[in-house]
Amino acid sequence: MQPIAVATPDGLTIAAGEWGNPSGPEIVFIHGFSQCSLSWERQLADSALAREFRMIAYDLRGHGASDKPADKDAYGHDRLWADELAAVIAAAHLERPLLVGWSYAGRIITDYVRLHGTQAIAGINFVAAVTKSGNELLGPDIKHVGGMQSDDLATNIAATRAFLRGCFATQPSAEAFEVMLAFNMMVPPRVRAGVLSRTPNPGDMLPRLALPVLVTHGTQDRIIARAFSEFTASAVPGAKLSLYDGIGHSPFWEDAPRFNDELASFARAANAP
Repeated sequence: MQPIAVATPDGLTIAAGEWGNPSGPEIVFIHGFSQCSLSWERQLADSALAREFRMIAYDLRGHGASDKPADKDAYGHDRLWADELAAVIAAAHLERPLLVGWSYAGRIITDYVRLHGTQAIAGINFVAAVTKSGNELLGPDIKHVGGMQSDDLATNIAATRAFLRGCFATQPSAEAFEVMLAFNMMVPPRVRAGVLSRTPNPGDMLPRLALPVLVTHGTQDRIIARAFSEFTASAVPGAKLSLYDGIGHSPFWEDAPRFNDELASFARAANAP
């Protein structure tokens, strides 16, 4: 991994890194709520993707090794998230990357498109992604995010463990789960509350996406309902929906070989002349 120094327009330092083939087509991976760039280990490290593609991943503001301001206003505005992604693209000197966004990152990608357009990106892979506001499209284990905002440590840990278990139909090994729990617990309760306090997203950008879009979802997802990706795929002109039977909220981890193959094929097609 090659570290990349990223500074946002509002003065935050964002932890980012580069993996893979430095001369290959570009992919930017954006993790979900309370996670970090380590979520993408099965894509970034020792995979076929690494031999073909230039891959960038970063920790969102308030997450992982990135700055974690206490002010709620550091998380409440669309432009902050859109400009943060734009700053990562600029700092890595990317020409036309494919964006891969998991879960909450769907909101970030739509923020980016609304404010920066699609001219500088090759395509989008929405992975079990939130693309509009609406509780009717959420799964039963989303209930744990309430306890994840608690200042009571025991309550917070219990809720985070339950939320993380809910991210998988096929559970990770004990060692992998320990790593995931560790980086989830790096996100302070005030950051989680700030992230979840944002204004509603009407989903108005989806019909305007005139670029290649792949929508990926596990049929056993208990965090974001399968219906969410079905909605996204129906709203985006020409989008392709790929459903993973028996897989939960983390198809890139639970079935990495299939996910990596599909992403590679999609990236090649999106970057074709």
